[in-house]
Amino acid sequence: MFEIESKNQDIITIATKDTTINFNMADFTIDAGLAVGKIEGPGEFEIGIATIRGIATESGKTIYDVEVGGVHVGIIGGIEENLDDLVADILCTSSTRAVRELEPKLVIAMGNVDGMVTELKLSARTEKKLKVKSLDSLPATKEVVVLS
Repeated sequence: MFEIESKNQDIITIATKDTTINFNMADFTIDAGLAVGKIEGPGEFEIGIATIRGIATESGKTIYDVEVGGVHVGIIGGIEENLDDLVADILCTSSTRAVRELEPKLVIAMGNVDGMVTELKLSARTEKKLKVKSLDSLPATKEVVVLS
């Protein structure tokens, strides 16, 4: 089980029992309080039980595929490049195009929620944090979640 939080539209936090990892999509860094400091750029990393794959985009930015307990969380913000390299059961984005291309089970809205909900013809629910138990616990039909 893990939790996803966002107190800022550019930062997604994934918390497991032992680790808290912050993904900052404004500067494309990962901060998990490691001795090496923040992680930047593409590559593969293991932090606690999370496996993170940073994927380079054509514009030099980084998007992330985070796997925890068999659930893939795509963290892309507003980026719409290199989506073919990403797997996402849960997608953290402000891009409706990315939602259509990747077809996640759950969308965590980052940015213009009203525009996303209207364009995708979905309803949104607001949560303080999203608790994910397993892949089977995700909704059967696509939902948009706003974290506040």
